[in-house]
Amino acid sequence: MSEHDSAYWESQYNNRLAVPEHPQIFARWARESEWARRQYDCDLDVPYGDHPMEKVDVFHARGESRAMLVFIHGGYWRSLDKRDFSFVAPPFTARGVTVALTNYALCPAVTVEDIVRQQLAALAWLYRTGAQRFGASRERIFVAGHSAGGHLVAMMLAALWPSYAADLPNKVVQGGLAVSGVYDLRELVQVPSVNVDVRLTLASAEKASPFFYPPATDAPLYTAVGDRELPPFIAQNAEIRRRWSTVVAEDIPCPGDNHFTVMDHLADPQHALFAGAMRMMGLAQ
Repeated sequence: MSEHDSAYWESQYNNRLAVPEHPQIFARWARESEWARRQYDCDLDVPYGDHPMEKVDVFHARGESRAMLVFIHGGYWRSLDKRDFSFVAPPFTARGVTVALTNYALCPAVTVEDIVRQQLAALAWLYRTGAQRFGASRERIFVAGHSAGGHLVAMMLAALWPSYAADLPNKVVQGGLAVSGVYDLRELVQVPSVNVDVRLTLASAEKASPFFYPPATDAPLYTAVGDRELPPFIAQNAEIRRRWSTVVAEDIPCPGDNHFTVMDHLADPQHALFAGAMRMMGLAQ
């Protein structure tokens, strides 16, 4: 890694630089998400822990809940919010899926390891209490995430849940969909615009990288990455599939998509990404 300078690593991992129209995309997500919160049956900012950022928004399934899909947002662990992604929920709730969008504290106030622990706490709370409280089955919890959220999906599938809490089963999460994830965090140490906030060292990056853990159960991993994304995201998507080949279910093609437009398709019932999420949950559209 050391033979390249910081400008090189910025060019490889700075998605906002690579997609200059990202402010317009973010603004559209915000508008569509605000509309979703106004129009659909939801409970907002439900605490799953004591920290002010440990909250979850839950959108209720139409009719009887067939599954719970937990969505973890991206933003390089330092930006964005669950409220930016409410637009993901309506197509799923229309098909009987309860959707829970989790928040977490952001770097530099916390570390990536802290954020992993917060997501463990969120999933544990949903298993123990939240799923049943919102009419879903705790035996039907699935997780999806984008970018840093894709990383956190993999960490949830690697979690040794009984070691985290003795009352939890081996398999809290029944399957995961990781979209445009980062699974080896070591190169981010050399990306100035990211590491100024995330503050990774090589040691802490390796500790927080799914590359270096096996999947903890047979819960299937679904992956996706846009074919117009920066090269490391495409390479990391391929490598996690190779390392986790025993549980990989499918890689969902997203032709023509960059790091941000790929997210639109998770909320598009006509797209293969939405269909893949439904297949992960064992649900026909």
